[in-house]
Amino acid sequence: MDKVMRLASEKGVVIFTKSSCCLCYAVNILFKELGVRPMVHEIDQDPEGREMEKALLRLGCTAPVPAVFIGGKLRGSTNEIMSLHLSGSLTQLLKPYQSL
Repeated sequence: MDKVMRLASEKGVVIFTKSSCCLCYAVNILFKELGVRPMVHEIDQDPEGREMEKALLRLGCTAPVPAVFIGGKLRGSTNEIMSLHLSGSLTQLLKPYQSL
C-alpha cells in the first residue's frame, strides 16, 4: 500500500497498468489526447506487482488496472474515468496537468 501511495503522489497524473491490458492502453491514449502526459507504472513489470494489485483493490478500484490517480487521489478505473470524461468533469480535473 505504501509503494502505491508514494508512486501515486509523485506526479499529478499516475496510471497503474499492465503491459498487456488494452483498456490501460486506451485510458493512456485518452489522457495524451487531452494534453496530459501521465506517469505510467506497469505493475506486471514490478517485483512487488501482486501486492500493488491487492493494494489497488483495497483502495476501492473496481478493477486493479487501469487505476488512475489525479492529484494523488484515486479516481478509478476505466468505467469511472470514461464517465468523468463523458460528463466533462475529467477535463476540469486535468487542467492543472495539461501541457501547453
